[in-house]
Amino acid sequence: MSTEAKAQDKGLRGTEAQAITRLLLGLWDLGGAEREVTKTELITDRVKLNKERVKDYQDILEKLQEKGAITIEVKKRKPYISLTETGLQMLAAGLNSSDFKFDGEELKPRDKDINAVLRWLRESGTVGNGTSLSVNTANNLKAAIASYEEFKQVVLDVYDKLNQEHNFNNLVPIYRIRKEISDRLTRSEFNEWLLEMQANDIFQLMAGEMSDITPDKREDSITIPGGGLRYYAKLLDY
Repeated sequence: MSTEAKAQDKGLRGTEAQAITRLLLGLWDLGGAEREVTKTELITDRVKLNKERVKDYQDILEKLQEKGAITIEVKKRKPYISLTETGLQMLAAGLNSSDFKFDGEELKPRDKDINAVLRWLRESGTVGNGTSLSVNTANNLKAAIASYEEFKQVVLDVYDKLNQEHNFNNLVPIYRIRKEISDRLTRSEFNEWLLEMQANDIFQLMAGEMSDITPDKREDSITIPGGGLRYYAKLLDY
Protein backbone atom coordinates (compact mmCIF):
# COMPACT_ATOMS: atom_id res chain seq x y z
CA MET A 1 0.00 0.00 0.00
CA SER A 2 1.34 3.45 -0.92
CA THR A 3 2.06 6.15 1.67
CA GLU A 4 -0.84 8.21 0.28
CA ALA A 5 -3.25 5.26 0.55
CA LYS A 6 -2.14 4.58 4.13
CA ALA A 7 -2.77 8.22 5.04
CA GLN A 8 -6.25 8.12 3.54
CA ASP A 9 -6.99 4.94 5.51
CA LYS A 10 -6.51 6.81 8.80
CA GLY A 11 -8.98 9.06 10.57
CA LEU A 12 -12.13 8.81 12.68
CA ARG A 13 -14.11 5.60 12.40
CA GLY A 14 -17.79 6.36 11.89
CA THR A 15 -19.30 9.83 12.22
CA GLU A 16 -18.15 12.72 14.38
CA ALA A 17 -21.38 12.47 16.38
CA GLN A 18 -20.58 8.82 17.17
CA ALA A 19 -17.02 9.78 18.15
CA ILE A 20 -18.37 12.49 20.49
CA THR A 21 -20.64 9.98 22.24
CA ARG A 22 -17.85 7.40 22.49
CA LEU A 23 -15.50 10.00 23.97
CA LEU A 24 -18.04 11.18 26.55
CA LEU A 25 -18.91 7.57 27.37
CA GLY A 26 -15.23 6.71 27.84
CA LEU A 27 -14.67 9.77 30.04
CA TRP A 28 -17.69 8.88 32.19
CA ASP A 29 -16.58 5.24 32.40
CA LEU A 30 -13.15 6.38 33.64
CA GLY A 31 -14.83 8.38 36.41
CA GLY A 32 -14.40 11.72 34.68
CA ALA A 33 -17.46 13.18 36.42
CA GLU A 34 -15.68 12.70 39.76
CA ARG A 35 -11.99 13.09 38.95
CA GLU A 36 -9.61 14.49 36.38
CA VAL A 37 -8.56 12.10 33.60
CA THR A 38 -5.41 12.61 31.57
CA LYS A 39 -5.72 13.06 27.83
CA THR A 40 -3.52 10.00 27.29
CA GLU A 41 -5.66 7.88 29.59
CA LEU A 42 -8.84 8.99 27.80
CA ILE A 43 -7.88 9.11 24.14
CA THR A 44 -4.89 6.80 23.73
CA ASP A 45 -5.83 4.13 26.26
CA ARG A 46 -9.63 4.25 26.19
CA VAL A 47 -11.31 5.85 23.17
CA LYS A 48 -9.01 5.68 20.15
CA LEU A 49 -9.88 2.89 17.73
CA ASN A 50 -7.61 1.00 15.34
CA LYS A 51 -6.30 3.29 12.56
CA GLU A 52 -7.40 6.40 14.45
CA ARG A 53 -4.91 8.98 15.71
CA VAL A 54 -4.89 11.07 18.86
CA LYS A 55 -4.97 14.23 16.73
CA ASP A 56 -8.26 13.04 15.14
CA TYR A 57 -9.89 13.88 18.48
CA GLN A 58 -8.35 17.32 19.01
CA ASP A 59 -11.15 19.22 17.25
CA ILE A 60 -13.74 17.20 19.17
CA LEU A 61 -12.11 18.05 22.50
CA GLU A 62 -12.06 21.74 21.58
CA LYS A 63 -15.74 21.68 20.55
CA LEU A 64 -16.78 19.89 23.73
CA GLN A 65 -14.81 22.36 25.83
CA GLU A 66 -16.43 25.28 24.01
CA LYS A 67 -19.89 23.79 24.61
CA GLY A 68 -19.09 23.38 28.30
CA ALA A 69 -19.36 19.58 28.14
CA ILE A 70 -15.83 19.07 29.47
CA THR A 71 -13.18 21.09 31.24
CA ILE A 72 -9.50 20.85 30.33
CA GLU A 73 -6.79 21.96 32.74
CA VAL A 74 -3.10 21.76 31.94
CA LYS A 75 -0.86 20.79 34.84
CA LYS A 76 2.87 20.46 34.28
CA ARG A 77 2.23 20.45 30.51
CA LYS A 78 -0.20 17.53 30.84
CA PRO A 79 -3.91 18.05 29.95
CA TYR A 80 -6.43 16.81 32.51
CA ILE A 81 -10.07 16.40 31.41
CA SER A 82 -13.26 16.36 33.49
CA LEU A 83 -16.91 15.74 32.58
CA THR A 84 -19.45 18.45 33.40
CA GLU A 85 -23.21 18.38 33.94
CA THR A 86 -23.63 19.55 30.33
CA GLY A 87 -21.41 16.67 29.24
CA LEU A 88 -23.57 14.18 31.13
CA GLN A 89 -26.64 15.53 29.37
CA MET A 90 -24.94 15.33 25.97
CA LEU A 91 -23.90 11.75 26.72
CA ALA A 92 -27.47 10.81 27.67
CA ALA A 93 -28.77 12.36 24.45
CA GLY A 94 -26.08 10.67 22.37
CA LEU A 95 -26.79 7.23 23.81
CA ASN A 96 -30.51 7.73 23.22
CA SER A 97 -29.97 8.75 19.60
CA SER A 98 -30.95 6.18 16.97
CA ASP A 99 -27.80 7.20 15.04
CA PHE A 100 -25.49 5.82 17.73
CA LYS A 101 -24.48 2.20 17.24
CA PHE A 102 -21.53 -0.19 17.37
CA ASP A 103 -21.50 -2.20 14.15
CA GLY A 104 -19.86 -2.75 10.79
CA GLU A 105 -16.23 -2.33 9.82
CA GLU A 106 -16.12 1.31 10.95
CA LEU A 107 -17.23 0.62 14.54
CA LYS A 108 -16.69 -2.95 15.62
CA PRO A 109 -18.13 -3.63 19.08
CA ARG A 110 -15.59 -3.53 21.93
CA ASP A 111 -16.21 -5.16 25.28
CA LYS A 112 -15.24 -2.06 27.26
CA ASP A 113 -17.70 0.13 25.33
CA ILE A 114 -20.55 -2.37 25.58
CA ASN A 115 -19.89 -2.88 29.30
CA ALA A 116 -19.83 0.90 29.80
CA VAL A 117 -23.24 1.23 28.12
CA LEU A 118 -24.60 -1.59 30.29
CA ARG A 119 -23.28 0.16 33.41
CA TRP A 120 -24.85 3.42 32.24
CA LEU A 121 -28.21 1.65 31.87
CA ARG A 122 -27.94 0.11 35.33
CA GLU A 123 -27.09 3.49 36.83
CA SER A 124 -29.45 5.55 34.67
CA GLY A 125 -31.29 6.84 37.72
CA THR A 126 -28.12 8.45 39.08
CA VAL A 127 -25.15 9.11 36.82
CA GLY A 128 -21.55 10.14 37.24
CA ASN A 129 -21.23 12.62 40.13
CA GLY A 130 -24.61 11.77 41.63
CA THR A 131 -26.64 14.03 39.36
CA SER A 132 -30.21 12.78 39.08
CA LEU A 133 -31.16 12.08 35.48
CA SER A 134 -34.44 10.28 34.81
CA VAL A 135 -35.06 8.22 31.69
CA ASN A 136 -37.71 10.73 30.55
CA THR A 137 -35.24 13.59 30.95
CA ALA A 138 -32.64 11.73 28.93
CA ASN A 139 -35.15 11.02 26.17
CA ASN A 140 -36.10 14.69 25.95
CA LEU A 141 -32.51 15.95 25.65
CA LYS A 142 -31.42 16.96 22.17
CA ALA A 143 -28.07 15.80 20.85
CA ALA A 144 -25.44 18.28 19.70
CA ILE A 145 -25.43 19.15 15.99
CA ALA A 146 -22.19 17.68 14.72
CA SER A 147 -22.15 18.35 10.95
CA TYR A 148 -23.26 20.76 8.24
CA GLU A 149 -25.69 18.21 6.77
CA GLU A 150 -27.38 17.74 10.14
CA PHE A 151 -27.45 21.52 10.69
CA LYS A 152 -29.04 22.07 7.29
CA GLN A 153 -31.93 19.70 7.99
CA VAL A 154 -32.50 21.04 11.51
CA VAL A 155 -32.50 24.67 10.33
CA LEU A 156 -34.90 23.94 7.47
CA ASP A 157 -37.29 22.31 9.95
CA VAL A 158 -36.97 25.26 12.35
CA TYR A 159 -37.46 27.73 9.48
CA ASP A 160 -40.70 26.02 8.41
CA LYS A 161 -41.96 25.84 11.99
CA LEU A 162 -41.30 29.52 12.74
CA ASN A 163 -42.62 30.66 9.37
CA GLN A 164 -45.90 28.82 9.84
CA GLU A 165 -46.42 29.64 13.52
CA HIS A 166 -45.65 33.37 13.27
CA ASN A 167 -46.66 34.21 9.67
CA PHE A 168 -43.23 35.62 8.82
CA ASN A 169 -44.09 35.58 5.10
CA ASN A 170 -40.91 33.64 4.28
CA LEU A 171 -38.63 36.20 5.97
CA VAL A 172 -37.67 34.44 9.20
CA PRO A 173 -35.51 36.43 11.66
CA ILE A 174 -32.10 34.83 11.99
CA TYR A 175 -32.00 35.53 15.71
CA ARG A 176 -35.15 33.41 16.13
CA ILE A 177 -33.54 30.48 14.30
CA ARG A 178 -30.37 30.81 16.37
CA LYS A 179 -32.39 30.91 19.60
CA GLU A 180 -34.17 27.66 18.73
CA ILE A 181 -30.94 25.64 18.43
CA SER A 182 -28.36 27.66 20.38
CA ASP A 183 -27.93 24.87 22.97
CA ARG A 184 -26.92 22.36 20.29
CA LEU A 185 -23.90 24.06 18.69
CA THR A 186 -21.47 26.94 19.08
CA ARG A 187 -22.05 30.45 17.76
CA SER A 188 -19.19 30.07 15.29
CA GLU A 189 -20.65 26.79 13.95
CA PHE A 190 -24.05 28.45 13.47
CA ASN A 191 -22.48 31.37 11.60
CA GLU A 192 -20.26 29.19 9.42
CA TRP A 193 -22.98 26.72 8.44
CA LEU A 194 -25.67 29.34 7.84
CA LEU A 195 -23.30 31.19 5.50
CA GLU A 196 -22.62 27.86 3.79
CA MET A 197 -26.37 27.40 3.24
CA GLN A 198 -26.42 30.78 1.49
CA ALA A 199 -23.37 29.83 -0.59
CA ASN A 200 -25.24 26.67 -1.62
CA ASP A 201 -28.29 28.74 -2.72
CA ILE A 202 -30.55 27.34 -0.02
CA PHE A 203 -31.06 30.60 1.85
CA GLN A 204 -30.77 34.24 0.89
CA LEU A 205 -29.67 36.18 3.97
CA MET A 206 -31.24 39.65 3.87
CA ALA A 207 -30.79 42.98 5.63
CA GLY A 208 -34.14 44.82 5.59
CA GLU A 209 -35.50 46.64 8.63
CA MET A 210 -36.31 45.29 12.08
CA SER A 211 -38.53 47.70 13.99
CA ASP A 212 -38.06 46.01 17.37
CA ILE A 213 -34.29 45.60 17.06
CA THR A 214 -32.33 45.29 20.32
CA PRO A 215 -28.60 44.77 20.97
CA ASP A 216 -29.26 41.07 21.68
CA LYS A 217 -31.22 40.58 18.47
CA ARG A 218 -28.53 42.37 16.49
CA GLU A 219 -25.82 40.20 18.04
CA ASP A 220 -27.81 37.04 17.31
CA SER A 221 -28.24 37.97 13.65
CA ILE A 222 -25.29 37.41 11.32
CA THR A 223 -22.61 39.48 9.63
CA ILE A 224 -21.74 38.78 6.01
CA PRO A 225 -18.00 39.15 5.34
CA GLY A 226 -17.63 42.57 3.76
CA GLY A 227 -21.41 42.99 3.55
CA GLY A 228 -22.71 44.09 6.93
CA LEU A 229 -25.51 42.68 9.07
CA ARG A 230 -28.23 40.35 7.84
CA TYR A 231 -31.39 39.97 9.89
CA TYR A 232 -33.57 37.59 7.87
CA ALA A 233 -33.33 34.25 6.10
CA LYS A 234 -35.40 33.64 2.96
CA LEU A 235 -35.69 30.10 1.64
CA LEU A 236 -34.84 29.75 -2.07
CA ASP A 237 -36.01 27.05 -4.45
CA TYR A 238 -33.36 24.33 -4.64
